Formats: sequence, structure tokens, C-alpha cells
Amino acid sequence: METIAGNRAALAGIWSGDRVRPVARGLRRLGQLPRWTMVAAVAVMLSVAAPAAGLGLAIHTMSSQARAIDALRADVRGLQAKVDAQPDWSVIAAKVEPSVFIIETDYGLGSGWVARSDQSGSELVTNFHVIADAWNAGIVTVRVRQGDRTIKALITRVDPNDDLAVIHVAGILPALQTAQARPTLAQAVMVVGAPLGLGGSLSVGVISGFRSLEGSDFVQFSAPISPGNSGGPVVDARGRVVAVASAKFEGQGVEALSLAIPVQIACNMVVACSVGSDQ
Repeated sequence: METIAGNRAALAGIWSGDRVRPVARGLRRLGQLPRWTMVAAVAVMLSVAAPAAGLGLAIHTMSSQARAIDALRADVRGLQAKVDAQPDWSVIAAKVEPSVFIIETDYGLGSGWVARSDQSGSELVTNFHVIADAWNAGIVTVRVRQGDRTIKALITRVDPNDDLAVIHVAGILPALQTAQARPTLAQAVMVVGAPLGLGGSLSVGVISGFRSLEGSDFVQFSAPISPGNSGGPVVDARGRVVAVASAKFEGQGVEALSLAIPVQIACNMVVACSVGSDQ
């Protein structure tokens, strides 16, 4: 006997055996996609996947290049460390000496080096105590000498507290580069200057300490210096100025205790230096 439930089932198209639901017109089952649709879908997937694969390859290539560049930089640093450990001072001297001069007044002399040079002229750094007597006497002119050449120059800036002075020369002179960072302990250095007026003299040593004396910072080094070295550059194995020779400890049995002003003080306080690369 048919029941209301059975009639409803028949009306709804539900068969008790296969339980098949009638499909509304215009509705296509997902499992019944035609072949052309499947091909199109695959083509779309491939077209999307291809750029993605290309992007992945590009990222992989860039990553490989970055690793290769890092490895090269490490190799360069390693080679530079070896060069710094065993510097050829004769080569460095030939590079540095053209930029180092004798600074002379009627009261005495010292050394100086070219920190900046352009069309307006050149600026040399020296110690204030080298030109202090002339400056205090109201004299602003000095003589800058190198070999047989003598140039008239002017004292343009002084910093007595840091014991620094700037000498301006009208001509264009070769400037030395300065180190960005302070030197490290045991780093090899060379001092160029005019001890006792003997221009172009060299001495070699290492950075042996860092001192704070009378409120000022100093780099201690073992290269010997004498009167006349004051104001001369202390350079590293690449010829970059790391400090300005200024004083030494003296006394019976005292040797190789020289002091210099960190070049960063000079560059920050009295002159715009030609800063070299640390690479």
C-alpha cells in the first residue's frame, strides 16, 4: 500500500533502491566536465605554474649569487688581513711621503700631512704646539717645506684643547685618506715626519695601547718619534692615517712609548678628511 511518505518519495524522485536525485536543468555535475574543459584547466594550471617556477628559479639564482658574493668578500677580507699582517712598508712609504711636509715657523718646526685638497687649495693637519708660539705672537703665516720646495701658507684653524691646527696652502697637494675606525691592538703602523727637521723620515711599530691623559684620548704606539715628528701621520698597512703623532713618554729606561691623537678627532673637529674605505 502506498503511503504519503512513499508518494512524497516518488514525487521527489527518490527511489528506495538507487536513491537517485533528479538533476535540475542547467546544473552540471562536477564529475562530468567535458574534455575540452579539462584541457583548458590543465593549460591554465600550466600557465600559472610556469611563471611560479620561473620565479622560484630566479630566487634560487639570486640566493646563489648572494652566497657567492659573501664568499668573495670573505676571501678579500682574508687576503687583506694577510697583507695588513705583512705590509710592504717601502710601497706604503712611496704612497704616503708626497703628502707629508715640514711645518716651519720662526720659533720651531714640526710635521704636517694633507687631509683635504680641491680647487680651493689644500689643508694640512699638524699639532697646535708646533705653531703655538707663532700663533700666540699674532703670526698666522708659516712655511710648508718638502725637499727643496717651500710654500707660504696660513694658519686657518686651531684647537688648543685637542692640540690640533690646520694650515691652508693655495696649491693642490695630494691628500692622504684616513681610516674610518680606530686601530686595533698589535696593528702594524708607520710614522712619517721630520724628526729634528730630517724630512721624509720613517719609523715602524705597532699599536700598543689606548690612553686617556689630562682629559684627552691618545693612541699609544711603539714606533720611535723625536722632536719634529709632532703633527706627522701615523698610517696603517694601507697607507691610511689612523692618528696624528704628538708626544712621547721620556725618562731613564723609557723606550718606545709614543702617543698620537686619533685621526677621527681631527676629522670631526678641525678638518673635513678624505675618508678611505674599510674594505
